[in-house]
Amino acid sequence: MLSQFQSVGQGLFSQGLVSAQGGNLSVKLGEHLVITHRGSALGSIQEGDLIETGINKNNRATPLASQELGVHRCIYKTTSALAVVHAHPPYAVALSFTEDEIVPRDIEGRALLARVPVLSAEMVDKLEGLADEIARLAVQHRVILVRGHGSFAVSQLLEEAYYYTVVLEQSCRLLYLLKALQVNPGANPFK
Repeated sequence: MLSQFQSVGQGLFSQGLVSAQGGNLSVKLGEHLVITHRGSALGSIQEGDLIETGINKNNRATPLASQELGVHRCIYKTTSALAVVHAHPPYAVALSFTEDEIVPRDIEGRALLARVPVLSAEMVDKLEGLADEIARLAVQHRVILVRGHGSFAVSQLLEEAYYYTVVLEQSCRLLYLLKALQVNPGANPFK
């Protein structure tokens, strides 16, 4: 399992999808989950950077877990996901300020993601409600984007959730370029 976390963490860092100590990863193991340590560097994950805790209850290790633990727990309680990747892809985050949803225009993005909802903190009553809303959306979407913050990708495998994060960022780079070139990103590019 350590090698999976290391591979995905290194990929996220080397592609600029997380900062030196940003983002977090987790996998579900029955009634437990393994999540990255609070403030760990995903680009160089070590054994001590992985924290095992309960999905429904805390244990001695819980205070060391990522600050996003509540979101990961809520996703696992609400969906059939077995892995979550939380990243801060810069083009996706930039577009989250202007878009209510990301609709990829590239073939791969359209095939894998179709549409990515952009969730704003103003859309829920309390900040704690953000976790519930992310989990609710994760039932139907592979990736959810939180305005000004980052993405949450869900899947059965950590590597697959990472792949969805990469596809989101590639699609957002293209959308950003189309906007910069003043090309209507909603137009059919395959005419």
